Amino acid sequence: MFSKPTKPVPSSRPESADAPSRKPIACSLITENVSVEGDLKSDGDVQLDGAIRGDLDVAHLSIGETGQVEGAVTAEAVEIRGRVAGTITARTVKLYATARVDGDITHGQLSVEPGAYFAGRSVKLVPPVPEQLSLVPEAAE
Repeated sequence: MFSKPTKPVPSSRPESADAPSRKPIACSLITENVSVEGDLKSDGDVQLDGAIRGDLDVAHLSIGETGQVEGAVTAEAVEIRGRVAGTITARTVKLYATARVDGDITHGQLSVEPGAYFAGRSVKLVPPVPEQLSLVPEAAE
């Protein structure tokens, strides 16, 4: 019978040889007393408790109860406790009970808590279908 090792087995290749070390990106915080006019783009996470009038393109967006967006939102994941007036496109979208969304949501997965307000269309993200090759030769003209 084999016994489980008590220590992790070291890899034969160091991790740094496979991929360059990447500095972690800190979460950006826009507080309740901050108002932004213009677009916001980030590869990291954004916690929004203030107001933004413009488009957002971020990795993960969390809108607090005092947070407001007037514009388009594009992200991998969006959690909304505040207000959004505009379109949302994300793989996962969660509307909490205090959320108010006026606009269409394009999503892979959408969850809506009781009490959340949503006026718009829900459109499912459809992964691209690979083009199929025809096995039947086309007739010569």
